[in-house]
Amino acid sequence: MRTPLPAVGSTRRGLIAAATLALLVSGACADAKPTSEQQRGPDPEVLIDELTAGLSRDNPYRDPDTEERAAARRAARLLVTEPNAGADLDQLFGDLGFRAHHGKDPVTGRPFDLYLAAGSDERSWGAVLVDRSATPRTVIEVPHPGFDINTEKLGLVLYRKAPASVLLVAGAHRQAADGDADVAHNDRSLFHTLAAEFANNGLDQIQLHGFADRNLPTSDAVVSTGSAPVTSVARRIADGLSGAGLNTCRAWVKKCGQLEGKTNEQGRTAAALEAVFIHLELSWSVRRDAEARSRVATVLAEQLTVA
Repeated sequence: MRTPLPAVGSTRRGLIAAATLALLVSGACADAKPTSEQQRGPDPEVLIDELTAGLSRDNPYRDPDTEERAAARRAARLLVTEPNAGADLDQLFGDLGFRAHHGKDPVTGRPFDLYLAAGSDERSWGAVLVDRSATPRTVIEVPHPGFDINTEKLGLVLYRKAPASVLLVAGAHRQAADGDADVAHNDRSLFHTLAAEFANNGLDQIQLHGFADRNLPTSDAVVSTGSAPVTSVARRIADGLSGAGLNTCRAWVKKCGQLEGKTNEQGRTAAALEAVFIHLELSWSVRRDAEARSRVATVLAEQLTVA
């Protein structure tokens, strides 16, 4: 006895159902297998550029309270002394309003941790980008992103040229909150709290600033140590910048148009701790040119990594 064939309509429905199931399974498999981009993680440059692009003097900002400053100090200590404390760091920074990002830098291939507080509330506290290929030994500081134009770009280029570094970027416009967001002159800021704790744990600091060409037309760069005595690394950096073709004013030799960073709070704290602090001012002519920024970063990386 012959088995009756199914109706044409039911066959078509079965084929459609089977095809749909196959597509769903295929999609599920594709979702389960991350792309190379997903495996690398986000690009820190993109996230920091987005942070900087959103800065405005009208954005909210507040200083951390006593408990938040204490938590920030714990986070900075862990970041330096416990390289495998990822979960604890994510929690500490998370409680401070930072979102954690982890991955491999698309330019260097080195692993990184990035903690980003983009200012969704008054905790506009910026970014902490850590090279995880080695124990941190240098902090690259950008206190005025967006205001000192392209200092955040120079900071990232230097970070990529100098392994074992931390990039610390402020998260608010310098003039926000009636000037309280000027973290270079605010020792209550989270930026200052982190910088001071890094210095207290033996990390050298270099802080990046910018000036208008007309303010010091005879110089491309100003190198100083803020309120601290001159150091060998400051001398090496100044000599290196001069050797790279930049007219460099040395603040320990002569006055440099009031660009010496004498009132800088991070510099004052570093001086009290007898820690290395370099205050670098660059003209707009240098900062606006990508090749010039790269040349400066190469000099800085070479001198900061000298044993």
